[in-house]
Amino acid sequence: MKVLKFGGTSVGSIDSLRNVKAIVESQQTECIVTVSALGGITDCLMDCARRASVGDNTYMELHRAMKERHHSVIDGVVTDASRHAEVTEKVDSLLQQLSTLFDAIALLGELTQRTMDLIVSYGERMSCVIVCNMLSDAALCYSPDFIRTRFRFGKHVLAPEATSKLIAQIVAPKLKTHRTIVVPGFIARDEDSGKITNLGRGGSDYTAAIIAAEFSAEILEIWTDVDGFMTADPRIVKNAVVIDRMSFVEAMELCNFGAKVVYSPTIYPVFNHNIPIVIKNTFNAQAPGTIIADGEVFATRMAGLTSMTPTAIIRITGCRPVNFDRVFNSLSRNGVDIFMASPEHGTFGLRGSDVESAMAILSDELADELTTGEIENIQPITGLSTIALVGSALDSMTDVDKVLINVLNGCGIPVPAPPRMNSSTTVACMVPEQSLHEALRAVHSTFFPSCTPIS
Repeated sequence: MKVLKFGGTSVGSIDSLRNVKAIVESQQTECIVTVSALGGITDCLMDCARRASVGDNTYMELHRAMKERHHSVIDGVVTDASRHAEVTEKVDSLLQQLSTLFDAIALLGELTQRTMDLIVSYGERMSCVIVCNMLSDAALCYSPDFIRTRFRFGKHVLAPEATSKLIAQIVAPKLKTHRTIVVPGFIARDEDSGKITNLGRGGSDYTAAIIAAEFSAEILEIWTDVDGFMTADPRIVKNAVVIDRMSFVEAMELCNFGAKVVYSPTIYPVFNHNIPIVIKNTFNAQAPGTIIADGEVFATRMAGLTSMTPTAIIRITGCRPVNFDRVFNSLSRNGVDIFMASPEHGTFGLRGSDVESAMAILSDELADELTTGEIENIQPITGLSTIALVGSALDSMTDVDKVLINVLNGCGIPVPAPPRMNSSTTVACMVPEQSLHEALRAVHSTFFPSCTPIS
């Protein structure tokens, strides 16, 4: 059994959906197909809700355009007359529910996170109805019926025990009667309140991985609009090439430092069950893609170069070393992720969007030390980008940090904090945000000298 996930661009148009149909119906085994909302619809739903909350009646125009787009897609891919009528009726019912929600938000002038979670679920709810009815011998399983979450550290996280039990009860029986099961990705339900929640942006990948792990699938295929992981962003580094194979650890590190090919939590469930992931291109199905599998260690080569922007450094200065365990724990409890920690220098890195909350958290956590003067200052350094070099070869290389600094300084690019080995397969450093593209090109040419420019 396989699990196939198709992202928003893969289900974003009539032509791409026809590609999806051909890919799924060519499979030689049972499949569970996880789908995202039509490309751009999640953002549109959020935009509509925000406009309604401030009394901007243009949300009605956006809603009409959303309805027209879904009708156009249904007309293009659901060819059976009876199915067409049924799908149109179901999608129109969902669209009417959305209209009622938007009107209520406009009337109240209020938009809560719980309401937003409900609204964004409609994208996948509509797309899965369309995809299921364009396929032969397919059945629909509604993911909030079996994916459960709980609220921890300021966000919804998977409730694994409840989810595992419900998958066995609800999804497994349908595989005995249908060749293909279609599941909406991303959306879930809180295990306590029963309210609609989600697994975060990119959560459709995660939904597919959870299901693949539960069924011990032979493979998880992530179908997207690129040929696979690349040695760098080809929009910036013109001679970047597709990475044919990599280890789970390399993939995790690339995702953690900004590669957007796969939502990073996706890797953990399948890694624990040793289920390979293949990244494939819906628009170029014959391309081999990137295989991510256990034991794919290449001691003599680098995997890839990635980046995050904006990022920042927070520097804590005082008359004695800070207890960084307290710093890390206080931030972690409040959902702030850190990287490139250097306790000896009193610094750590974080995403630019987390700076304000991190400063507030640390000011509270270290209030006594700030009052007594043990800590003199907590200072953010913003306007930075982080680049990360990933590859198993790093484990056997020496002075990588010095090479990085020399390459960047040779281009006139300052490095505001020393490069750090984030793991045995990753070294990262920060550069000024305006120098990011130049830095990526310089580092890529140094560590990937044999790459042939792509046309």
